[in-house]
Amino acid sequence: MTVSEQKETVPAGYWKDANGSLVPVGKIKEIDKLRHQCVTGLAEAAKKASADLLSFKLCAMQEVQAFIDTSLATYDVRQGGKKGNVSLVSFDGRYKITRTMQDTIVFDERLQAAKALVDECVKAWSKGSNDNIKVLVNNAFQVDKAGAVNVGRILNLRTLEIADEKWQRAMKAIGDSMKVHSTKPYIRFYELDEQAGDYVPISLDVAAL
Repeated sequence: MTVSEQKETVPAGYWKDANGSLVPVGKIKEIDKLRHQCVTGLAEAAKKASADLLSFKLCAMQEVQAFIDTSLATYDVRQGGKKGNVSLVSFDGRYKITRTMQDTIVFDERLQAAKALVDECVKAWSKGSNDNIKVLVNNAFQVDKAGAVNVGRILNLRTLEIADEKWQRAMKAIGDSMKVHSTKPYIRFYELDEQAGDYVPISLDVAAL
């Protein structure tokens, strides 16, 4: 049932409250009516702005990709496969656009093998070993409320230079378990601050304005 259909089920002279109960308009306080009108009006405007912003994003993505294809075509090159990051700057240097592709990484069941090997390493290490590394290792496999591990903490383990055969097997298991679940494109806009000499973001986030 659509929102408009839901509204049609409310008899004239009544408003439906948050509990689904029908309340006579005459029983509703004026301040409650004003609050409802304020919130509803702004929320509807926000929905339209959100839809317009999504449309702008899609158009911007398509236009950037079309330009990239045109640029590559001058060298008889066609882009295939995964599209990478790119930075475009206007001729006068005033504006810059960046398009980035961010991968969402997940781990398969082999991460459990890595955890088992890491646990064995921690237990085998003497008390004199680096306690900071132990804390880092123990925290790496903690899960959030949704049961997901922190990808960054897991990948940080692979940067540790530990010459232990079992540890190296654990790091290989982590690498083998990594999968790119999805790739999300991002487009950002910047304008040059001539005094500072840096590009500053053109914010499209209402909360940041």
